[in-house]
Amino acid sequence: MQFASRLCRNAAQAVAAAAMLIAFHASAADEWPTHPIKMIVPYAPGGGTDIIARAVASKLSARLGQPIIVENKSGAGGSLGVDLAAHAQPDGYTILFMTTAFATNAATGMKLPYDAIKDFQPVGEIGETPLLVVVPTDSKVKTLGDLVQVAREKPNTVTYGSSGVGSMSHLGMQLLATETKVQFLHVPYKGMAPAFTDLVAGNVQAALCTFASATSLLNAGKVRAVALASDKRSGFATKLPTAAEEGFPDFKIDFWWGLMVPARVPPSIVKKLNSELNTTLQQPEMQKVLAREAAVPTPGSSEEFGKRVSSEIVRWSKLVKDSNIAIN
Repeated sequence: MQFASRLCRNAAQAVAAAAMLIAFHASAADEWPTHPIKMIVPYAPGGGTDIIARAVASKLSARLGQPIIVENKSGAGGSLGVDLAAHAQPDGYTILFMTTAFATNAATGMKLPYDAIKDFQPVGEIGETPLLVVVPTDSKVKTLGDLVQVAREKPNTVTYGSSGVGSMSHLGMQLLATETKVQFLHVPYKGMAPAFTDLVAGNVQAALCTFASATSLLNAGKVRAVALASDKRSGFATKLPTAAEEGFPDFKIDFWWGLMVPARVPPSIVKKLNSELNTTLQQPEMQKVLAREAAVPTPGSSEEFGKRVSSEIVRWSKLVKDSNIAIN
């Protein structure tokens, strides 16, 4: 009888504790935010990512009724800013603006000061843009199939430039090589700007990049796009064929942006932030900002975004391992 009595008391206490926790989370969401929020952007100011981050911060600030202060914390391939966000107080007042690099950095085997899965919880995705393969204007390569065929006939002679070992511009081309069983020759640079300089000069034969990064070169006729790394055409280049149309359906790569918060932020705050983000993405002004990066908004649930990030880490981790890519 005493044991049964204690068991009932313990059960009642557990129920009461759970009810208090639920009430606390509901209260936290109702009261949050009561003071300014910090958004960490792990990149230098002025670029396309920073422009999108500041637009999101501005629109969310208006929705939440509190200032959102953007702090650019670039360095170590973006991991410096991510680390600061990982170890911030889990109170909803620190948000991480992140990109595809969040997943690729975790996949490359780099020694990171944070755990990409355990130290964060997803808030929501913001937008995405497909990558495209570009070649010098006077290249004899007219299609993605041409590029693959040359590499098949002459292994390790087709060169491509990237923004560095382990970058999306590197891993994406390695994915194409793996899927087609050919060998390209990787030429890493410190950013896409010098890679484009050598591409225009004909010193490298191809590159994988975003629309936004190549727009000025494409408009000036200095490089030529041969295919989208996608299974569907883009409204920003309706005449550009997709990799799927060229016979390479598995060569599908999107560059995306999203928000995360430290792991122990109350779920009610995450839910509220996700809801406001999705509302923000429906605003024409926000869609115009994304369109300047040839991107479309991708609203959805926190769970959907979390699954995408996790699957991307798994995907690129497998590629890195199978291809024996060494990250210095």
